[in-house]
Amino acid sequence: MSSALDTPQGAAELAESLLPPLGNRWLHTQAVAARAREASVAVSEVDRDLLVAAAWLHDIGYAPELRDTGFHPLDGARHLESLGAPARLVRLVAHHSGAVYEAEQRGLSAELAVYEREDSPVLDALIFADMTTGPAGQSFDFDARIDEILVRYEPGTEVHNAISKARPYLRGAVERTLDRMAHQPM
Repeated sequence: MSSALDTPQGAAELAESLLPPLGNRWLHTQAVAARAREASVAVSEVDRDLLVAAAWLHDIGYAPELRDTGFHPLDGARHLESLGAPARLVRLVAHHSGAVYEAEQRGLSAELAVYEREDSPVLDALIFADMTTGPAGQSFDFDARIDEILVRYEPGTEVHNAISKARPYLRGAVERTLDRMAHQPM
């Protein structure tokens, strides 16, 4: 495995070592990485590999061997930190797709707060890639993806409550990314 976890290749190798047994989660991750490559025009050239690496790694916290808190952004970030991954990559994984909202639902806000959230085009593009890709790698528009999540998780569950509250924040990230993508020179 490559030692450079913040490169697409190194990140893909780590994800592939953990996620394939999870079936659809692996399909989702591969499609999110592909979507992040498409969206990389929305971030500075220097951040493009980091964005794609974060996309490969955003859901590694679902791997059973990494499960600690049961909150995949936090478990994934902690694992990456234990491997010596760059702090920025760790923070992007910790805060992907409005994780702060679910951390609040789970009583894990203090644990997540250890990882500072960056409000940046990179985090926006990571959210875009995740929030336009379905659970088995399908391509969705934002509203269809949110609706799919809200149907999959019953009302009153932590994920349902968090996504409901996070929807405006997530929509903003997706819209900013789409705007940045649309304004790139041809």
